[in-house]
Amino acid sequence: MDSLKQSFSAMSEMFHTRMNEFQHELQKNSSSKIAATTSSIAADFEAFKNFIIATLNTLQHQVEFLRTELDRQEMRRRRKMLLLHGIPEMKTENFNSRVVSVFAEHLDLPNFSSSSIKTTYHLGRSPTKKPRPVVVKFTDVVVRKQVWYAKTKLKGTGITQSEYLTKPRHDLFLEARKRFGVTNCWTRDGYVYIISPDGVRHQVECRGDLELIPVASRSAVENGSPALSPGTVVKSPETRLPISRTRRAVKK
Repeated sequence: MDSLKQSFSAMSEMFHTRMNEFQHELQKNSSSKIAATTSSIAADFEAFKNFIIATLNTLQHQVEFLRTELDRQEMRRRRKMLLLHGIPEMKTENFNSRVVSVFAEHLDLPNFSSSSIKTTYHLGRSPTKKPRPVVVKFTDVVVRKQVWYAKTKLKGTGITQSEYLTKPRHDLFLEARKRFGVTNCWTRDGYVYIISPDGVRHQVECRGDLELIPVASRSAVENGSPALSPGTVVKSPETRLPISRTRRAVKK
């Protein structure tokens, strides 16, 4: 989908360049003897140019719409999943039981058991230094939410949770943190939430949504701390994710 969008962008850029060159030559070669003919050609050219531009814009919007819908479907497929970071790996172990014991020991969930987890598996290849993140798929969305909202109890254990975002949403989240600051961005249920410089909370799921949010001054962004308007009170985000895809820092 990304390659298709890039192809449309390249085609659009090439079209604008060629049409501008043709228009320049048309104006340069016009004379009083063929003024009427030139005028007719110029009108036809302008109509054709507008038609092509409108067509390319429509195609680009359709591609963006399809990509967003595919991303939404993938996030729905992951609605019962979470990522666990920081669990040391062992060659021989029942990892489901290992995850259950971590939750039972730290999260204080009375009704949680091995039957609450459908499957677990590692992401990526065998580790070298860092343990790989673990995808945990729960049997029910309600159980997943109970585990997610109890994540603060993992503080100090070296184990953290994050949502299993798709790559476009993960990249969107990283870009949001870059623009608005780490403490002003978090995720919940697959959506990225942002506190903008005016103190307003925004929910975004694609780059177009992000572009509509006004950013802080350039100096504030470069310092990594977007400036809020005087007197603005910003509530602490409910959940935060790391800059790295496979690790998330625990706030001390």
